[in-house]
Amino acid sequence: QVQLVESGGGLVQPGGSLRLSCTASGISGIIFDLSTVAWYRQGPGNQRELVASVHSSHSANYADSVKGRFTISRDNHKKTVSMQMNGLKPADTGVYYCNTNYAADAHKNYWGQGIQVTVSS
Repeated sequence: QVQLVESGGGLVQPGGSLRLSCTASGISGIIFDLSTVAWYRQGPGNQRELVASVHSSHSANYADSVKGRFTISRDNHKKTVSMQMNGLKPADTGVYYCNTNYAADAHKNYWGQGIQVTVSS
């Protein structure tokens, strides 16, 4: 059974930083290596949105709202994906979800349970 476990969330003041991490277990190394890994978030009253993703080639993409503030990275050896979040704003508040997606098999799309990030003074 594949599990994605997120950590690093919490309460931070505007302008502060947090680092989210997600560790995958129960997934083969080759599938993780070939998967796109990503962070999504769902703010209060909003739909879940893509925040950042990193392809198996290690190329990264970001939502316009977080470009220049967030950095996503992956460690295939450890099967982890992390996201450094700097310059946090109240609009970044939400539940953040880790996702791994192996495009060649629709059944190999996995989600973490989510972790709360609250940006407030």
